[in-house]
Amino acid sequence: MTKNRAVLTGEHFLSGDLACAEGALAAGCRFFAGYPITPATEIAERMALRLPEVGGIYIQMEDELASMAAIIGASYAGLKSMTATSGPGFSLMQENIGLAAMTEAPCVVVNVMRGGPSTGQPTKPGQQDVMQAKWGSHGDYEIIALSPNSVQEAFNLTIEAFNLSEAYRVPVFLLMDESVAHMWEKVVIPRAEDIKLVNRKKPSVPPGEYAPFRPEGDDLVPPMACFGEGYHFHATGLTHDELGNPKTDSPETQFNLVSRLCEKIRRNVDKITKTEKVMLDDAEVAVIAYGVVSRSALSAVKKAREKGIKAGLLRLITLWPFPERHIAEFADRAKRIVVPELNYGQIVREVERVAKNASIKFLPKLGEDLHTPSEILKALEEIE
Repeated sequence: MTKNRAVLTGEHFLSGDLACAEGALAAGCRFFAGYPITPATEIAERMALRLPEVGGIYIQMEDELASMAAIIGASYAGLKSMTATSGPGFSLMQENIGLAAMTEAPCVVVNVMRGGPSTGQPTKPGQQDVMQAKWGSHGDYEIIALSPNSVQEAFNLTIEAFNLSEAYRVPVFLLMDESVAHMWEKVVIPRAEDIKLVNRKKPSVPPGEYAPFRPEGDDLVPPMACFGEGYHFHATGLTHDELGNPKTDSPETQFNLVSRLCEKIRRNVDKITKTEKVMLDDAEVAVIAYGVVSRSALSAVKKAREKGIKAGLLRLITLWPFPERHIAEFADRAKRIVVPELNYGQIVREVERVAKNASIKFLPKLGEDLHTPSEILKALEEIE
């Protein structure tokens, strides 16, 4: 292990939380603001240790509201920034998540999901924040959310989260189950020069010609000048025009702004969304799963194949924007779909919306018990 460097190359034995922190550092994160909360505290602890080694800044804030505000400010000051929390803290962050979406501040929010609602089960796994990630703040906006199912992916997808946030100037969420966060596995960390990094577009015009919210190109993403770089502009959560000036009484400005905030993600869905497809080419019945549940689902699909059942797995790596095309591609053929989740019905509703003609069996779990391969196999055998 190489010390005092952002990228600790080589093979390591890490938990998901620690791998996430190392992924953030490898992605160029140099600011972390957060508040301790189970089961995400280890991310903050690791960042508190490692950020000073690479010239970064760690701040423990007074609460999650302030943490979210701080990473927006750090983003506008030019730093790649991140916070980490769990369900109750994620709820408190929602107002400022809306501010990040409105001001187009690239940042990463890690939500290590646990059982809820309210204080719920602080030390138990859950997948109950999926819809909150999409709809938690008020108004129309789009975000990106990723879901790792291994410790290696906790590292890889944290880097991907930063790259997406920089590319689209949007808050990106890493929705990690408690089980993945506290799981220990081997992680292979590549050399820094082998890690693909994306940085936000910078203005190509002098300060006097700069419009901070005017997009360049077909991706609808404006170049981002940062505070202190000589570009003087207004950043506000109010409805604003391309110069950043508040225009709260203009329906045209509201429509143009909000529609662009949505379309910069919607038009690029195929570039953003990722899934893993296992034995789907001839599948007659399929499992759609994400996060830790997908590990049991993969085992169930293999066992089903051994019994002569043509089963397949579609693992959702990107949860938002929802990978509709990936589901629609096989939904007409594999008309029987099993959706296991650690909640009482969230992503399954989106599957039902997209796969209208399929028979869908929902397999919920609440509490500390994870889905077993046998339980998912039984659902594959029984679905009609």
